[in-house]
Amino acid sequence: MDVGLLFDLRNPEGWKRPWADHYAQSLEFCEEADRRGAGGLWFTEHHLFEDGYLPQPLTFAAAAAARTRNARICTSVVLPALRKPAQLAEEAAIVDLVSGGRLELGMGAGYRVPEYDLMDADFTRRFRLTEENIREVRRLWEEGGVTPGPIQDPVPLWGGFYGPRGARMAGRLGIGLLHISHELFPHYREGLVEGGHDPATARVSGLLPIILADDPDEAWARVAPFLAHQMNSYRQSSVEGTDRPRPPIIHPDEFRKRTSNAPWGALKILTPADAAAQIKETTEGLPVEHLIFWASIAGMPDDLTARNIELVSEELPLLLGP
Repeated sequence: MDVGLLFDLRNPEGWKRPWADHYAQSLEFCEEADRRGAGGLWFTEHHLFEDGYLPQPLTFAAAAAARTRNARICTSVVLPALRKPAQLAEEAAIVDLVSGGRLELGMGAGYRVPEYDLMDADFTRRFRLTEENIREVRRLWEEGGVTPGPIQDPVPLWGGFYGPRGARMAGRLGIGLLHISHELFPHYREGLVEGGHDPATARVSGLLPIILADDPDEAWARVAPFLAHQMNSYRQSSVEGTDRPRPPIIHPDEFRKRTSNAPWGALKILTPADAAAQIKETTEGLPVEHLIFWASIAGMPDDLTARNIELVSEELPLLLGP
């Protein structure tokens, strides 16, 4: 297993900084993680978030690739149903070229109606479109349907899905499952068999909702407003464009009342030693390749982000072992 860091580039009102400065600082964090030995830099996608959630992960991935040397350059996830397959194949190939063959392309179906409306895509067909477009991207690369092609042959592909249907789809496509889950793994293996793939080729990676800190209790008090913003934005955006009622707003005090031993469900703030013990238990028996951690929670203070990157990249791997 290697360790990596996920960047979503959120920049909320209340602690917002100029966008150019925010992107520059995020690229510096990518460089720092690469220097400290992080195995992967992961970039994710959403559209129409008020806090400017990263809408074009491959564009930022290319910039990060040009500023780093060793870390894998990854998406978790890009949404192929919102793009023409040839466009996605070209953009991803360029990232692989710029990075010197370090791309890991994670793809998912998404869950927000407004994003599909923005890109004039059919939300009701998102799983079918996702599968069709993944197959087409792979065909274009294999047959030289776009030029230039990527360095890697094949580019590692991942399916970022959170339910049985998506896990089975990832298996059927013969790609990795970008979700560490004992519950979903049997569905993924069934999909591999269904698609004619050797179950022994199964590979799993995924985001662990963990931030590392030297003093988790102290960090909780500082992270609480940022986590509240993150949770509220996800919860509110998930019902936009639907008839479902808006969920209640979470107040930061709900997080401040928690301790590192009893965190609110969305996040754990742990020391490297405690995180290593929990990760070993969580991943036991699964063919895990990449562990992914939040680099920052909704633009949290830079000193917390820098220390989190340092602990994830340097100290945690020593505790996890080979």
